[in-house]
Amino acid sequence: MNEQQQHPTRQNSAVTVIGLGPMGQAMTRALLAAGHPVTVWNRTAGRADGVVADGARLATTPGEAVEASDLVILSLTDYQAMYDILDDATDSLAGRTLVNLSSDTPDRTRKAAIWAAGHDAVFLTGGVMVPAPMVGTVASSIFYSGSGEVMERHGTTLAPLGTARYLGEDPGLAQMMYQAQLAVFLTTLSALMHATAMLGTAGMKATEALPELLSFTDTIGAIVRAGEAAPGAALDAGEHPGDLSTVTMMGATSDHIVETSTALGLDLALPLAVQAHYRRAIDDGHGGDNWTRIIDAVRKPHRPSRD
Repeated sequence: MNEQQQHPTRQNSAVTVIGLGPMGQAMTRALLAAGHPVTVWNRTAGRADGVVADGARLATTPGEAVEASDLVILSLTDYQAMYDILDDATDSLAGRTLVNLSSDTPDRTRKAAIWAAGHDAVFLTGGVMVPAPMVGTVASSIFYSGSGEVMERHGTTLAPLGTARYLGEDPGLAQMMYQAQLAVFLTTLSALMHATAMLGTAGMKATEALPELLSFTDTIGAIVRAGEAAPGAALDAGEHPGDLSTVTMMGATSDHIVETSTALGLDLALPLAVQAHYRRAIDDGHGGDNWTRIIDAVRKPHRPSRD
């Protein structure tokens, strides 16, 4: 056994991946390609066949998988799955680093960090911001939060998965950013389908509609940045200057979208939700403010009476 085999560097340190859905498989292959020995475990063992053929080692139990590496990456449906899998392997967690890249709420993430510490393990939260086929590419980025010392220690090992963007010590921060990004993403997807359905009623095929709509989504960032050198600075200052676009103007557009969607017989859930934000701002006397004033309705929504 040579010197490097006896004392593996961070560049070739062992990693365990638990959860072999498309994302877990993609992460396993990215780590293998970077030269890391990877041990894997999955509830359905057959899902490991492909990555085992690529060089991963299949553990027979979660405990064996955890004990194989100091760094354990979890790619699961939610955080409850972590407990379901590791509750019988808690004796193996001491001294390990758990990097949970599963989706859940920030509060559950914080509770998981406390749970891990109770078993003498350290915890790092992550949110992968690309689909499985893009993991390990230059387009891949992952938000992390938790111990900065742990992030620094394992950053090189995690690097093959994507560019790391460390947000701070709070274990819930990465999950919060992940959910915030997905709030934009999922709302945009729904909007794209609503718009495609609208155009479809006029005889336009999706192959004609989507290229135009996607081209417009590419410009939204530039539109939001227009007139403000630092996007969000006015919001942080509590300022909503209405020199470019007002709540009243944007609200009128939302009214038109609701009217058109109603006439076309489309589902109104999305356009009514958008309209409600503008109507609330107008009702509160902010019609002349910038459209960003709708954040008030998001921060303090009206709660229906239970009487």
